[in-house]
Amino acid sequence: MSSNQILLEGIALKKCVAVTYNRVRMLLAPHVLYTRHDDLFIDAVAVETAGRPPREIKLGTFKLAGLSDLELSERPFDVQPVFEPSDERYAGVTLFVVEP
Repeated sequence: MSSNQILLEGIALKKCVAVTYNRVRMLLAPHVLYTRHDDLFIDAVAVETAGRPPREIKLGTFKLAGLSDLELSERPFDVQPVFEPSDERYAGVTLFVVEP
């Protein structure tokens, strides 16, 4: 399964995705897939970074080209209030977004 398929499935099923980003293993809750300057990005909440939970819940932006070793997790996630799908940065560039 391709990286895009894994992320789309994670968004559609509200399941976390394990990734390696900057040589750090992370568990992400992907909320939206979109384009910026012809590159693919996801905005996601880091559920775990190097096996530890975050100090605070925040939405991070990740360039797909920088993600590797993607695996769909069985761990479900809830849509976080820090995610605002109506944010202007997603206008006209959203490819797939989590349902509330």
